[in-house]
Amino acid sequence: MNTAPEPGVSPPRLDRAPTRPADVLIRGAHLLDPRAGIDGAHDLLIRGGTIAEIGAPGALSAPDGAEVVAGAGRHAFPAFTDPHVHLRTPGREDEEDIDSGTRAAAAGGYCAILAMPNTDPIVDSAPVLQSLQERARAQARVPVGFTAAITRGQRGEDLTEMWELAESGAAAFTDDGLPVRSGGVMRQALQYQRLAGRVLALHEEDPALSRSGVMHEGTVSAVLGMAGIPSVSESTIVQRDCALAAYENGRIHIQHLSARTTVEVVEAAKAAGVAVTCEATPHHLTLTDEALWSLDTSFKMNPPLRSEDDRRALIDGLRSGAIDCVATDHAPHAREEKEEAFETAPMGVTGLETAFAALVTDLVLPGHIALPILIERMTAGLEPFGLLVPSLAVGSAANVCLADLSAEWQVGEAGYESRSTNCAFAGRTLTGKILMTVAGGSVAYRERAFAIGVAR
Repeated sequence: MNTAPEPGVSPPRLDRAPTRPADVLIRGAHLLDPRAGIDGAHDLLIRGGTIAEIGAPGALSAPDGAEVVAGAGRHAFPAFTDPHVHLRTPGREDEEDIDSGTRAAAAGGYCAILAMPNTDPIVDSAPVLQSLQERARAQARVPVGFTAAITRGQRGEDLTEMWELAESGAAAFTDDGLPVRSGGVMRQALQYQRLAGRVLALHEEDPALSRSGVMHEGTVSAVLGMAGIPSVSESTIVQRDCALAAYENGRIHIQHLSARTTVEVVEAAKAAGVAVTCEATPHHLTLTDEALWSLDTSFKMNPPLRSEDDRRALIDGLRSGAIDCVATDHAPHAREEKEEAFETAPMGVTGLETAFAALVTDLVLPGHIALPILIERMTAGLEPFGLLVPSLAVGSAANVCLADLSAEWQVGEAGYESRSTNCAFAGRTLTGKILMTVAGGSVAYRERAFAIGVAR
């Protein structure tokens, strides 16, 4: 898919705080980069923030003053990218801010993220967008791109000034958290999207079908007496928007797929030549509505956890490439809000710090998906938006995460980098631990107990 901006349109931008370029030698790690065809034990030298050399284990020398990292028995991957993160800034900095959210991203192995616009105020004008970019240049630990709303106030009625927002560096347009209800407004947005040179990222839900639902419509909701959200609430709107994208020659990205029927709609649209990409979250790939027997609000999100059949369809789609990437939909909430009754508690869970380990534990180790495919999908998050695709190839900007695939750890035991604790995997023992993240050429995270040396 061609994701380049239209001629004359400024490219989307990523911002971060100033950092010092890294000089790091990772000795003898298993390097794995499916796109670059790298798979084996090597030394990897980062010099001045760039991947300078790859050599046989023990063959490379570190420049004076460089960090030397013992990589034997560990894996180094291209760092991950996430197109769907809520930083809650401006308006709810008690739940998350740019510093804490990007710190959580770095701890999860991410080198770049896109932030959603459903803040207070909503990111629907150039001044609000520019103020966030300025904050990111002062606070962000990893590069951040900011998306802007499709409609003013996310009310689904009047379009934002897409051209002006694109010129200010908006990475994409989305009313995330809310669907664009009107087909007419969506068609108009697709027409303007071509001029602005940005993708529309879509939260797909028919409110007339989802209504006041709080969990998946199925056996669990029926027995618990809870209002359910049917899977067709998602798939029917995806079908509408794929048809409109085809008609207007537009580009759309479907957020957080949750249902088999939606995967089937996307597969058919791609086969027909529609310019559509999509994402799935770690919680939808690993959990089902069976978790809701507990009425634990850590499992309440939108779209909801669905059936085992739906989960298996998502795994198959991730494996085949029908689902292009993994996105966390990292959605922090205040503890007191999540402690409300299930019916009234807000939807959403955090995910940046646990995504990799949850997917290794529940998908890779049981053999549901191969590790190289997982790495490819976790590094592909910004590709639909014409942004960073990390690589371990020599000459690339250093975006690297080092992981111990055998390390077991209990989620939440040592706290979180995020300001919020509403994690769907809280208390679980997961396998796979991020030890170090290099983002945009600079060290963004080191696991607290991870020792390094310095070349002299």
